[in-house]
Amino acid sequence: MATGMSLVLVFLSLKSIRPASKYIIWPRIDQKSCFKCMLTAGCEPVVVENLLEGDELTTDVATVETKLVELGPENVLCVHSTASCFAPRVPDKLVELAALCKRYDVPHVVNNAYGLQSTKCVHLVEEANRVGRVDAFVQSTDKNFLVPVGGAVVAGFDRGFIDLVAKTYPGRASATPSIDVFITLLSMGVEGYKKLLADRKELLKYLGECLSRVGEKHGERLLSTRKNQISLALSLSTIQDEALASSASSESDMTQLGSMLFTRFVSGTRVVTSGKSNTIGSHTFKNWGSHSDNYPCSYLTAAAAIGLTKPEVDSFVKRLDKTIERFKRRHEQRV
Repeated sequence: MATGMSLVLVFLSLKSIRPASKYIIWPRIDQKSCFKCMLTAGCEPVVVENLLEGDELTTDVATVETKLVELGPENVLCVHSTASCFAPRVPDKLVELAALCKRYDVPHVVNNAYGLQSTKCVHLVEEANRVGRVDAFVQSTDKNFLVPVGGAVVAGFDRGFIDLVAKTYPGRASATPSIDVFITLLSMGVEGYKKLLADRKELLKYLGECLSRVGEKHGERLLSTRKNQISLALSLSTIQDEALASSASSESDMTQLGSMLFTRFVSGTRVVTSGKSNTIGSHTFKNWGSHSDNYPCSYLTAAAAIGLTKPEVDSFVKRLDKTIERFKRRHEQRV
C-alpha cells in the first residue's frame, strides 16, 4: 500500500489501543491523501491553520496544545504531523509537537512521505523521538527509493507497535513493492544510494540559484523557505499583476502557466493561486493548495528529489523561462 493507506493502518492500530478516542489534531497541509486517510480511518480531523513566519508556513504549536486541552487528551487519537512537504510549507515543529504528545500522553504519527532522502527530515524525526514521543512515521517507497508507485515504509521506535500495525492488515499483501525496493537497492549498493542522496542535496542549492536568476529576470523572487530542504517556491506576483492588467484576464488564468509547463513535459511543478476552495468530507479548505487561508502571493513550486540530475535542472529552468515569456506575451496581446 502507498503512504495514505499505510497511515490508515496506523490510525486503525491506534484505535484498537484507544477505542474511545476519535479526534486527530492535524496541522494543515494541502494534500488530499493526508486528509482523506484520517476520514477513511473513521476519525474526525481537527485542522490547525499554519503560522506565517517570513515566507514560511509553519506549525502553530500553541493552538495544537489548546486543542489538546479543549478536546481532552483521552479523546485525541493522535497528533498527525508532517516532516516533508511542498514549499512554502516547511516541516512541522516535530520536536515541540513530540514534547506536547509526551506531556499529554497522546500518540504522535508523522507523515514523512518524502523525508528519507533528506537528512534534515530524518534528524527532525530522531530528535523528536529523543525529546518527546513519536509512535510511527510513514514514508513513500517511490519518492525515496526510485521505484514504481504503490509502497510505503511504516517505521517507529517501538517494535511492538509496528508489529501491531503489520498485523492490522487484512488478508494477503502484494510482495511487489518490497521486491522493487530490494532489487533497486541491490543494484545501487550502499555507496550508490548515498551518492544519490549527496547529489540531491547539492542539486537543491543549484536549483535554487537557477530559479533565483529566472525570477529576477521576470521581476519575481525565490521565496525564503530554508527549513524546507526538498521543495522550493518562486513568487508569481509581478507576472500575475501583468496578466490581470489585461481586461480579458482573471486571477484563475495563472494556472494556465502550470498547464503550459505540463504540455512542455514539465510535470513536477505546481502553480498555486488564491481563491480556490476544496471540500473534502465535510471540511472546506479556503485557498486550497497554499496550505493557508491567506498566503500573501501566488507562486510556483519545484522540488529537488532523489535521482535528479544537473542536465534535468538546466532543461527545466530553460523551459520555465521560455514558458513564462510566452505566457506574458499571450496576455500582452489581450490588452
